[in-house]
Amino acid sequence: MAGLAHDTPIPESITLHSQSRVLEIGFADGTRFRIPFELMRVYSPSAEVKGHGPGQEVLQTGKRSVDIVELEPIGNYAVKPVFSDGHDSGIFSWDYLHWLGTRQDELWAEYLRRLNDAGVDRDAPMATAAGHACGGHG
Repeated sequence: MAGLAHDTPIPESITLHSQSRVLEIGFADGTRFRIPFELMRVYSPSAEVKGHGPGQEVLQTGKRSVDIVELEPIGNYAVKPVFSDGHDSGIFSWDYLHWLGTRQDELWAEYLRRLNDAGVDRDAPMATAAGHACGGHG
């Protein structure tokens, strides 16, 4: 994911809406998405969230009110949001943001299913992972 493929959707506009907590992104192909900060946070493409391999994903909770306090450009292929909970290790490529936008409904349903399966409420505080040596923030 270090470079752009020939079919990578390129954004023409990116706007953070702090009040409604959504990132609005418009792509050159005409698609436009409003991606909630919470969805971005719980599906962050970081090792802290995804783990270091299949089955090591860390279920994120308590992220309903998370804000993006900064959005750093990463070259010409991605952005790195800094979330209000301190999480800042996810690099969101244009491909990944397009994927999040197109699959929002499916991803929300999957997230709610995982919460239900774990018997955890969406607003529960994050459990601390003792001994997790991945670095990064909560």
